[in-house]
Amino acid sequence: MGPPKLNIACAGLGRMGKRHALHFLNRTPRAELVAASTPDDNEILWAKQHLEPYGVRLYKDYDEMIKQEGLQAVVIASVTTVHAEQAIKAIEANLHVLCEKPLSTSVEVSQSVVDAAKKKPHLKIMCGFSRRFDNSYRDAFTKMDSGLIGRPSIFRSQTCDKLDPSGFFVAYAEFSGGIFVDCSIHDIDLALWFFGQDSQVKSVVSSGITAVQPELRKHKDVDNAVGIVEFYGGQIAYLFCSRMMAAGQDDATEIIGTEGKLTVNAQPMSNLVNIYESTGVRREIPAHYYGRFEQAFVNEANEFTACCLDDLKLPMKLSGAVQAVRIGCALQDSLNSGKKTYFDEVGGRIEKSQL
Repeated sequence: MGPPKLNIACAGLGRMGKRHALHFLNRTPRAELVAASTPDDNEILWAKQHLEPYGVRLYKDYDEMIKQEGLQAVVIASVTTVHAEQAIKAIEANLHVLCEKPLSTSVEVSQSVVDAAKKKPHLKIMCGFSRRFDNSYRDAFTKMDSGLIGRPSIFRSQTCDKLDPSGFFVAYAEFSGGIFVDCSIHDIDLALWFFGQDSQVKSVVSSGITAVQPELRKHKDVDNAVGIVEFYGGQIAYLFCSRMMAAGQDDATEIIGTEGKLTVNAQPMSNLVNIYESTGVRREIPAHYYGRFEQAFVNEANEFTACCLDDLKLPMKLSGAVQAVRIGCALQDSLNSGKKTYFDEVGGRIEKSQL
């Protein structure tokens, strides 16, 4: 008999759900994918081909799946609107939870997941911010934490997706929470990681445009936006998000300190191949987010599994996921109101008339 494995199920088999399922099936040696659920008939057909032959039991009903005997954990990659509901149900069923970001597009609903987790301290409940598991970001954080660049003062980060003319992001905007909650949430989480998870926001302001997909306006969203987040203690995060890159996925970060700076992926590349042709020399870059962060997702699956099996401390606080949503929502509000939002030192919003 071999060492024990974590019996895990996957909820949702859309774009990210398929990837999570295959990571736990094929690339997480200490885990056993035993079940998967989706209400979508096409996703069930995919699962019958890619999961069921390997002993994965399929369900159309999430509530039935989490009752499966011997189940220990669930990875939630369903539509965003049910993340919190499914996470809480799993917690109440005494299951460990790895939930795709965000917990919810609502601060209050996100907090309800944290509250449920507090009642079951023996469980490992984690919101999956994949960049924290990326080797380059980890190296940058280690270097910053060692004092290499002095005190980190300015954080500049971007998440820029390749243009998808299919209309996917227009339809997705109906329930995504907006470009800051869906797209910049990664950069917000990174800012909190590099500046300190307990950093308090002083103010946020943002602006955006619909350059290529004007249909986004009906959902009060945009395809390009910038945001500035000021923290108490004299630190600033500058965020840029876009859905219209021509070349591919262009995600980059710069951490500027009092004695130097660090950059991550400042010159994106798929690999080390240079293409020499009549027009010059060029490199190809990843076509999508997964192409850039595939290994980070695999690292995430393996480390979550180890935390569950070995009772290790999770690499991030669940409360940080609520903090990231709070900042993302404030930026989205500023985008639509055209106003700067202020906060007191304990996180409460301050009306401008009070200043």
